[in-house]
Amino acid sequence: MKKFTMEDLMAYCSQYGFIFRGSEIYGGLANTWDYGPLGTRFKNNIKDAWRYFFIQTWDNSYELDSDILMNPAVWEASGHLAGFSDPLLDCRSCKTRHRADNLINEYNSEANADTMTQEEMLHYIKENQIPCPKCGKSDFTDIRQFNLMFATQRGVTEEGAAAIYLRPENAQGEYVNFLNVMRTMRTKLPFGIGQIGKAFRNEITPGNFTFRTIEFEQMEYQTFCRKGEDEALYEYFKSYGIQFFEFLGIKTEHLRHHDHEKLAHYAKAACDIEYLFPFGWGEINGTHNRTDFDLTRHQEYSGKSLEYFEEETKEKYIPYIIESTYGLDRIVLALLFEALEEEELEKGETRQVLRLSPSLAPVKINVLPLIKKRHAEKALEIYKGLKRKYMVSYDDAGNIGKRYRRGDVIGTPYAVTVDDDTLEKGIVTVRQRDTMEQIRLPYSELESYFRDKFQF
Repeated sequence: MKKFTMEDLMAYCSQYGFIFRGSEIYGGLANTWDYGPLGTRFKNNIKDAWRYFFIQTWDNSYELDSDILMNPAVWEASGHLAGFSDPLLDCRSCKTRHRADNLINEYNSEANADTMTQEEMLHYIKENQIPCPKCGKSDFTDIRQFNLMFATQRGVTEEGAAAIYLRPENAQGEYVNFLNVMRTMRTKLPFGIGQIGKAFRNEITPGNFTFRTIEFEQMEYQTFCRKGEDEALYEYFKSYGIQFFEFLGIKTEHLRHHDHEKLAHYAKAACDIEYLFPFGWGEINGTHNRTDFDLTRHQEYSGKSLEYFEEETKEKYIPYIIESTYGLDRIVLALLFEALEEEELEKGETRQVLRLSPSLAPVKINVLPLIKKRHAEKALEIYKGLKRKYMVSYDDAGNIGKRYRRGDVIGTPYAVTVDDDTLEKGIVTVRQRDTMEQIRLPYSELESYFRDKFQF
């Protein structure tokens, strides 16, 4: 079975309408990507799966949609303005800029630059003569810390404009709304706030398609709990993340936990879930025990009490937070690699098939008239009926075999073919994408047949 490279997947996504290069007609903009018709639908299906798994099926779980632009004091309290930076250095020969930790980790995966200080990283790079990925020379500047926040201005005139920032994460919107959600939902600890939204980081990116970009989308979930309950919840969400990815259709052997040795300033414990991409293991989820750091800091900077009052014990305290965050764009990438296959058929033929879960497939059903002139009218009638409930496509171009293949390659799990038996007996053929098996049933039963085929 063919192993797809990143270049193969980029070509596939562009050809079939999943992902296009950003601003393509102008030559593009580095590390920006636009989701096409199928990619947008696919992405939304993953969001719905996350909502099902984290909001709908949980008690005391609420979704939020906070603004991208926030009061600048939020980022002072969170520590982003002072400490949200990457260790960068420049190649003196070709003038390209690189992250020091990435240079080391890509040179020697056993080195673990995450545990090194800035001075240790620079010493390691010089001692090992690590080459520049662009030109191959080893002549770098000293390491400098570059803040990753995107700054913009708010104000009518340039002189009176105030600096504000595009958020580098969604989490702070959930923290500053902790009281609002608790009050309006009349909820008690432990409870969760989830959010799906865009975030922005002005960082050096090594490529790898949509794996690391300057604009990306996160699905974040914060659980607010009493101190003492935090460690068990942290371990629970580490396991729950694996369950979520298996629910999406990722094989267990392509997933692993990676505990952090070097912790962020807010964290008591941290762990990533990584997926085995063609370029190696890459993070697609992060789970963190953030203690009471965030709410304590926002209480200090805002002057508003963020204490929780526990009626049973009459205690007041700042809740702990367990964060589990999912990179949506990276999950799209992982699922495409997981699902796209090229298989050999009889007589030496091959087909490309995207074996997505039916619930995640961008298009659920493809309606096909066997002969356009004879069967199109009834096929369109069936198409319009199914379209009221599902994402359905209609295809009457080319022979039936080619139309089946067009559906297979974009992941459409079912095809409904209309032929003479449909006109004379009211019977259609339903073909399944993965097995290519076909069954015959009355088209009046199609709605009930498909009713349980899609999970959410």
